Amino acid sequence: MFLFKMDDKTDLHIHTTASDGVYPPAEVVRMALSRGLIRIAITDHDTVEGIAEARAAAEGTGLEVIPGVELGTKYKGKSVDVLGYDLRDTQSLAKKLAELRNLRENRAQLILEKFAALGMPVTMEDVLRFSQGGAIGRPHIARAVVEKGYAPDVQTVFDLYLADGMPCDVPKAEVTPGDAIEWIHKAGGKAVLAHPKLIGDDGLVAELLDAFPFDGLEVWHRKHAPEDAAFYRNLARERGLWMTGGSDFHDDTHRMGEFGFRATEG
Repeated sequence: MFLFKMDDKTDLHIHTTASDGVYPPAEVVRMALSRGLIRIAITDHDTVEGIAEARAAAEGTGLEVIPGVELGTKYKGKSVDVLGYDLRDTQSLAKKLAELRNLRENRAQLILEKFAALGMPVTMEDVLRFSQGGAIGRPHIARAVVEKGYAPDVQTVFDLYLADGMPCDVPKAEVTPGDAIEWIHKAGGKAVLAHPKLIGDDGLVAELLDAFPFDGLEVWHRKHAPEDAAFYRNLARERGLWMTGGSDFHDDTHRMGEFGFRATEG
C-alpha cells in the first residue's frame, strides 16, 4: 500500500532553497511540470518554509503539492532521516523547527571556527549566500569552502572535513526518531523512514521500524538498487507500513521524478 498514490508521475522527496536545494520552490514546481509530474512533495530539511510558495506556484496547473518535511535525527550514533507528509498544522511544527534552527546556526558557527583553525577562514556571510535565508546545513558550508578555493568540490569537503568524525565535524543537536515522529503526528501528518539504504545497516532499519511508530518506509530512492527496493518493500509489507518513493532532488545532478519506481510494482 502507498502513502499517497504512486505512479511514474510522482516524486515524494524534493528539496528547495528553503533548505539545501539549489532551486526556489516556484522553480521546482516549474521543473516538475516540465517533466510531466502530477504529484510532488516538498520535503525540505527541518523547515516547512518552502511549502506555501510551491503550492501558490502550482495553483491552477493540476500539479498536486503535498506539504512535507525531512527531519534529521540520531539513533545509536547513526543519522536517521524522517520524512513527514500531508502536514496539516505547519505553524506548530514551524515553531518547533525554529528552535532547532537556532541550534543549527550555533553549530554552523562552531564548524566555521574549526575551518578557521585549519587555516581556511569562511564567514557566516559566505555561507548565507548559499542558504539564501533557508535553514543552514553542511552543504551550504561546503559550497562556501569550495568558493573560497580551499577544495575542488563539495564531495571533497565532506570527505576530508565535514563527514562524521572528520576534523570540522560538529554533531547536530540530537533529535531522536521518536521526537520527529511525535512532531509530525502532532502536525497531523504521517511519518516515513527515509532512504533506509543510506543508514547502512538493514538490521538497524528493522529495529527502527519495530521500535518507533512509523507510518511508512521510503522503499524507492535514487540510491536504492532494484534489489534494495524489493527488500524494503517486503519489510514494509511485513509490518503493514505505507510505501513511498522519491528522487531526493537537490540539484541538476539528480533527476526529478526518477528513483527506480515503476507503476507495476507494489
